[in-house]
Amino acid sequence: MAFFRQYIAPFLIVLVFLVALLAVSARIFLPSDMAMPAPIEEVEPAPQAEIPSGSEPIGAAPSLEVLVNGFPDEPIEGTHL
Repeated sequence: MAFFRQYIAPFLIVLVFLVALLAVSARIFLPSDMAMPAPIEEVEPAPQAEIPSGSEPIGAAPSLEVLVNGFPDEPIEGTHL
Protein backbone atom coordinates (compact mmCIF):
# COMPACT_ATOMS: atom_id res chain seq x y z
CA MET A 1 0.00 0.00 0.00
CA ALA A 2 2.88 2.36 0.69
CA PHE A 3 4.18 1.75 -2.85
CA PHE A 4 0.83 2.93 -4.26
CA ARG A 5 0.81 6.04 -2.05
CA GLN A 6 4.40 6.97 -2.80
CA TYR A 7 4.66 6.20 -6.52
CA ILE A 8 1.39 5.37 -8.29
CA ALA A 9 -0.97 8.01 -6.81
CA PRO A 10 1.40 10.96 -7.39
CA PHE A 11 2.07 9.69 -10.92
CA LEU A 12 -1.67 9.56 -11.66
CA ILE A 13 -2.17 13.06 -10.27
CA VAL A 14 0.65 14.47 -12.40
CA LEU A 15 -0.66 12.58 -15.44
CA VAL A 16 -4.16 14.03 -15.03
CA PHE A 17 -2.67 17.50 -14.61
CA LEU A 18 -0.59 17.15 -17.80
CA VAL A 19 -3.56 15.90 -19.83
CA ALA A 20 -5.65 18.87 -18.64
CA LEU A 21 -2.79 21.25 -19.43
CA LEU A 22 -2.47 19.77 -22.92
CA ALA A 23 -6.22 20.10 -23.54
CA VAL A 24 -6.26 23.74 -22.47
CA SER A 25 -3.09 24.58 -24.41
CA ALA A 26 -4.40 23.00 -27.61
CA ARG A 27 -6.34 26.21 -28.36
CA ILE A 28 -3.06 27.83 -29.41
CA PHE A 29 -2.83 25.51 -32.40
CA LEU A 30 -6.46 25.79 -33.53
CA PRO A 31 -7.34 27.96 -36.52
CA SER A 32 -8.14 31.49 -35.47
CA ASP A 33 -11.87 31.17 -36.19
CA MET A 34 -12.15 28.09 -33.94
CA ALA A 35 -10.20 29.63 -31.06
CA MET A 36 -12.77 32.39 -30.55
CA PRO A 37 -15.83 31.97 -28.37
CA ALA A 38 -19.04 30.85 -30.04
CA PRO A 39 -21.20 33.68 -31.41
CA ILE A 40 -24.21 34.69 -29.35
CA GLU A 41 -27.50 35.27 -31.13
CA GLU A 42 -29.57 38.27 -30.17
CA VAL A 43 -32.83 37.09 -28.68
CA GLU A 44 -35.87 39.19 -29.49
CA PRO A 45 -38.50 39.43 -26.77
CA ALA A 46 -41.84 37.81 -27.51
CA PRO A 47 -44.56 40.27 -28.52
CA GLN A 48 -46.83 41.15 -25.63
CA ALA A 49 -50.50 41.95 -25.81
CA GLU A 50 -51.12 45.60 -25.18
CA ILE A 51 -53.17 46.48 -22.13
CA PRO A 52 -55.43 49.49 -22.64
CA SER A 53 -54.43 52.39 -20.43
CA GLY A 54 -56.61 52.93 -17.41
CA SER A 55 -57.60 49.30 -17.05
CA GLU A 56 -55.95 46.90 -14.64
CA PRO A 57 -55.84 43.12 -14.67
CA ILE A 58 -58.52 41.39 -12.63
CA GLY A 59 -57.50 40.95 -9.01
CA ALA A 60 -54.57 43.36 -9.18
CA ALA A 61 -54.02 45.96 -6.49
CA PRO A 62 -55.02 49.44 -7.60
CA SER A 63 -51.49 50.70 -6.98
CA LEU A 64 -48.30 49.99 -5.08
CA GLU A 65 -49.45 52.29 -2.32
CA VAL A 66 -50.58 49.29 -0.24
CA LEU A 67 -47.07 47.81 -0.40
CA VAL A 68 -45.42 51.09 0.53
CA ASN A 69 -47.79 52.42 3.20
CA GLY A 70 -49.53 49.25 4.36
CA PHE A 71 -53.25 48.55 4.45
CA PRO A 72 -55.51 51.54 5.16
CA ASP A 73 -57.37 51.71 8.45
CA GLU A 74 -60.70 51.59 6.61
CA PRO A 75 -61.34 48.82 4.06
CA ILE A 76 -61.39 49.79 0.41
CA GLU A 77 -64.90 50.13 -0.93
CA GLY A 78 -66.15 46.89 -2.48
CA THR A 79 -63.69 44.61 -0.68
CA HIS A 80 -64.08 42.53 2.45
CA LEU A 81 -60.97 41.88 4.53
